[in-house]
Amino acid sequence: MMGISRTKATAKTRVSPLGFLAVSAFLAVSGFLTVSGLPAQEPKDAPPDGGKGFAWKSTVPDDCPFEKSASLTGVFFTGRHSDYHCGDTWYPCWAGDGNCYSPWTDGKTDGVSCGSGAGGGARTGQAVMIGDDPLTLEIHNTSPPKQASALPYRGRYPAGSLVCNGIWYYGTYCLGPAGSYKHNGFTWNWPNLGPMPGFQISRDYGKTWEPSPLTAEKPLFPEPRKFLGPVKMGAPHFVDFGKNMEHSPDSKAYLLGMGAEQNDPKPRPCIKPGKPGEVYQTAEGCTSDFAHANLSWITADQVYLARVKPSPETINDLKAWEFFAGHDAAGRPVWTNDFDKIKPLIEWNNHMGCVTATYVPGLKKYLMCITDGWPTVAKMTSYILEADAVTGPWRMVSYMKDFGEQAYFLNFPSKFISPDGRTLWLCYSANFSPGWNGVKLDVNPPGGRYGLCLHEVQLQKP
Repeated sequence: MMGISRTKATAKTRVSPLGFLAVSAFLAVSGFLTVSGLPAQEPKDAPPDGGKGFAWKSTVPDDCPFEKSASLTGVFFTGRHSDYHCGDTWYPCWAGDGNCYSPWTDGKTDGVSCGSGAGGGARTGQAVMIGDDPLTLEIHNTSPPKQASALPYRGRYPAGSLVCNGIWYYGTYCLGPAGSYKHNGFTWNWPNLGPMPGFQISRDYGKTWEPSPLTAEKPLFPEPRKFLGPVKMGAPHFVDFGKNMEHSPDSKAYLLGMGAEQNDPKPRPCIKPGKPGEVYQTAEGCTSDFAHANLSWITADQVYLARVKPSPETINDLKAWEFFAGHDAAGRPVWTNDFDKIKPLIEWNNHMGCVTATYVPGLKKYLMCITDGWPTVAKMTSYILEADAVTGPWRMVSYMKDFGEQAYFLNFPSKFISPDGRTLWLCYSANFSPGWNGVKLDVNPPGGRYGLCLHEVQLQKP
């Protein structure tokens, strides 16, 4: 991820030399700003031309709480991937004008640098992704990176990003105690996940911004109970309902967060540096004042869900939000305005982390991406779930051990999904910490990198 000197992401973004305003004006005159999804493609059971494709081997752990999907059985990587040189942390949102808009940070995009780990000087970037083909996008900053204090935390990173009816809602979340934090001889990256200081708002597609009225000390959701304590709506991301939220079931925006309980009965263990060939060893008698990244920027125990009718008046008003509170006796979802009554949407202790979800109209299903990246600076495991409703039940599609080998921030941008729902583009970043604690990281699948990655995948059926 995050919050450290990063040289690999400073190569110039591979975009047109035209400036953003010139490109926008040209495309508007040419009638190219309104774009649509990709054409349907038949799923492939064999590698495409060149033999570069492969199905990711899925071996699900025995303690997995999710049933295997009966309709989607795996993920096939076609071998087609992007070659952009941009910063980190991309979550494209398909707006009504046909473009995708995304936050970004930690690196350089379109010649501009940005970093989110500077405490009171934390900054976040924002960009537009123009085009219909994921391999030839024009990527430009809509405005210079904006500053918002993370204090008393050290990091303030991009979170839930939504463009609806021409208004961009841009959330952030806090991290601590530092981007490089040593405990018991082991170096961690942002081991404590913090609160969500609300949403910044743009009414002109990111050219100008209204700051959030909330702060790290007075966040949108009433958590944590104490500094560096656990949260439930951590690092939240909006469910992607397609162009201008066209597939929302009730015109509401749904927000997924990752979290952990205050009194976790089985937290992540204390560790120390491993012997040669080992990432770490379990340490005995460790002090309890450090949570060992039980809930970090990339590790969690549960996923939580909230929803709101988005508007500039409601987005930063806690009273306007509803929270998932489980199911009633008939299996119907229960919603409440009382944050204290929020319940996990799904949980798998010590196996969860960053979460995103996308509605796939061609399949009439939701796809959820989860990454468990413990211990924050080693190989990471991601998995994909599917469900007929956003409130579940959720089922396992593919468990991708060591994907990346250190991939994170996975999401399926809805703009780049074929009409039949079988061909998609997986967006992620990878391999930010090679060498930390002596860990060697390879690139898998080929074409991955530290920064924006887009890989074409196809969903396999029985």
